[in-house]
This record gives sequence, structure tokens and C-alpha cells, in this order.
Amino acid sequence: MMSIASTTGAASAPANNRRKWLADYSMPIAYAILCVVLAFTVENFLSLANIVGLMLSVAQIGMVACTMMMCLASRDFDLSVGSTIAFAGVLGAMILEATGSIFLAVGGGMLAGALIGAGNGVLIAYLRVNALIATLATMLMVRGLAFIVSKGQAVGIANETFISFGDTRWFGMPLPVLVTALCFIMFGVLLNHTIFGRNTLAIGGNPEAARLAGVNVERLRVWIFLIQGVVTALAGLILSSRITSGQPNAAQGFELDVISACVLGGVSLQGGKARIFGVLVGVLIMGTLENVMNLLDVDAFYQYLMRGLILLAAVLFDQLKTRGARH
Repeated sequence: MMSIASTTGAASAPANNRRKWLADYSMPIAYAILCVVLAFTVENFLSLANIVGLMLSVAQIGMVACTMMMCLASRDFDLSVGSTIAFAGVLGAMILEATGSIFLAVGGGMLAGALIGAGNGVLIAYLRVNALIATLATMLMVRGLAFIVSKGQAVGIANETFISFGDTRWFGMPLPVLVTALCFIMFGVLLNHTIFGRNTLAIGGNPEAARLAGVNVERLRVWIFLIQGVVTALAGLILSSRITSGQPNAAQGFELDVISACVLGGVSLQGGKARIFGVLVGVLIMGTLENVMNLLDVDAFYQYLMRGLILLAAVLFDQLKTRGARH
């Protein structure tokens, strides 16, 4: 009997390993297949100009996805990132217009992002407000502030040095793309090779067990949201330099694209599971599909429909993986 049981266990081990491998690498494989198909079916998809344009178009999503990954891994999420991008861009443009100082403009925008993120963290961690309600309220308030301080108008940027940040190329790549690449490297190291990252995954997996192990759960959650706010504000400032103005209506629906990219990349909505490479693939999938729809001149209304379907598919995929892990 023991021999039969051990043989069965040995036989099931490779099958379990294969299932785990498919779960971990299904999206990268799917993306590789998608790229091959598009290369043969969509004209100019693999042209250098289109590839660079694709990476530039997902730069802001990629930056914020790095911090949203940490947020989701800790069993939280943030719906206010789109509004924070708009407010940071508007505030930075206004400070730049008033003072002419790039340092003050960038510092002011990122300080605003830090305060918004920390405020979300305090509401959720210490005041026990549900993350959906807290960040939804913040989303509305911050978007309102962006319209109020700008009087509902775009704030133009005339500073050539600030504008050049969005256009400058190093090693043939736009600077925003390089900043995004740096974010992926930094947050990959933070998640996988630091106590901060391990504790983030721990509180997402089981907050009470993490607390019993000595993790200050509330303080860590505030720090995660604060970092999210700072990086999101930086993304907003970079966006304002690219479009040469601070737009109070910028980045509407941005938060859904970021969450979709993270979930497609294998970040669990249940918390406790995240991989930076998966998030990168998720960001590229979102950007590639939008890029292809633009190349094919698909109407914007259908693009909204497709983004909704992608979000739904991402959530269903996460649910299926969670159920599979339980069984």
C-alpha cells in the first residue's frame, strides 16, 4: 500500500509542477504568440518607430503599475491614481508658471502625491475605512481640486527645459521609458530582496499572522500608499511635460488600466502574490492591444469596450488561478 501511495505521489508531482509552470508563464507565452501573430497581420507593428511609440504610450501605466503591484500584494488597491496624476500635473505646471523653478514644480507635485497617498493609507490602515470607499472618495476630491485650482482650464507650460524631459532620448530611448524601466528594476528588487517586500507579501497573505510575527501592519500599509502617491505624482509630472500642460481632466480611467495590467500580470486580488516580470508583461499586453487598435483605426468607443473586456478577463483569470491553487 505504501509503495502504491508513494508511486502515486511521485507521479502527481510532475503534473503539479507543470500546472504551476503554466500558471506562472501562461501570460508571457500568450503575449509572445500575440506578438508573432500581429507581426504578420498588422502593417508596421514591428517597425522601430511603432515599438518606441508603444513603450512611450505605456510609460506612465508602467510606473504606476509598479506601486499598484505593492498595493494589491498587501490586499489593498488605489482608485485615486488617475486623479493624482492630473492634480500633480496641474500643480506642477502652476508652480512652474509662478516661480520658473523646475525644482519647486517637481518637488511640489511629488509632495502633493505623498500627502494624498499617506492620507489614503491613514484612512485605510488606522481609521479602518474600506479601501474601495476611501480611494473612491479621494479620487473624487483630488479630481475636484485639480479643476478648482486650475479653474477648469489647462495650465500651459512654456519652460523648454521641463518640456525637454518628455522628449529627450538617451541611447535611442525616450527618457520617460528609461524612468519606467528604472521603476521596474527598483520595485523588483524591493519586492523580492528586501524585508519591506517580504512583509508586504506577508500582510497580503495573512495580516494577523504578519502582526503576530512582529510586522507593524498599519505603518507598512501607510508607507505603501505614500510610495504609491509619490510615484504616481512623478508620472503626472512626466505626462505634463510630454503634453506641455497640466490637464485637470487627464488620466480619466487610468486606475482601471493599471489594475488590469497588474492582474493580467499575475498579481492576486486576494493579496500575498506578485511578480514584477508578470506586471511588465501585463503592462505590455494592455499597451499592445491599444496600439494595435490605433494602427487599425478602431473607433474609440470600441476601445472602451475592449478595455472593459480585458479588465473582466483579468479578474476571471485571477479567480480561476485562486481556485486552482486551493485544489
